[in-house]
Amino acid sequence: MRRTTSVLLSLSALLAASALTVPTAVAAPRADGPAAAPAGWEAVDATALARITGDKDALRAPLAAGNTAAAEPELLAVQSARNSRFVATEKNYAEPNTGLQRARSTEFGGSWESYAFEWDEATQTYALRSLANNRYVAVEKNYTGSAQNVLRARSTSVGGWERFVLYYNETLDRWALQSTLNGLFVAMENGYTGSLQYALRARSTDVTGSWEEFVLYDIGA
Repeated sequence: MRRTTSVLLSLSALLAASALTVPTAVAAPRADGPAAAPAGWEAVDATALARITGDKDALRAPLAAGNTAAAEPELLAVQSARNSRFVATEKNYAEPNTGLQRARSTEFGGSWESYAFEWDEATQTYALRSLANNRYVAVEKNYTGSAQNVLRARSTSVGGWERFVLYYNETLDRWALQSTLNGLFVAMENGYTGSLQYALRARSTDVTGSWEEFVLYDIGA
């Protein structure tokens, strides 16, 4: 993979452009919505996201040999900070795990690792649409055991199950996703084995480290 330079955007400019406010404390997660952002993290709206990822020094996804970049600049690839692998949609998995989200690709190969981050002004949240199967990513709250709250690209429309708050930490130049369904942050299960290895789950009450941290890459031309 070719080397890239991180995006550093002044938080003061980000706040001015997006009219964001800094939360003073971390609140307990609620069943009806997300908790406040952890210290050092800011909620990012569509304007701020476009500004950061559209910066001339923005991270660009390293392509696998023989592939070309997607044309749309609003499309993003997501890389786990824990294992440095790109999140992919497992569209060939059988039910009930069809469309499972796993940080398992060592390179950006194309649509399997591509996502459209669709902003909703009314709810101030994002829906993530996988380009692998054109389905929206949902949190499987009703699953049980180790699969509870896994992320799957399986929805044809968007509701509470498919909405996320996107946070940015300027110091770390990393991103975090919080489900509005259960108020929990998305983590990558690095310790899992088998078909759920590296699965993404909305299960953390806080951003505690690289398990919940991600790098976003602009996959535009």
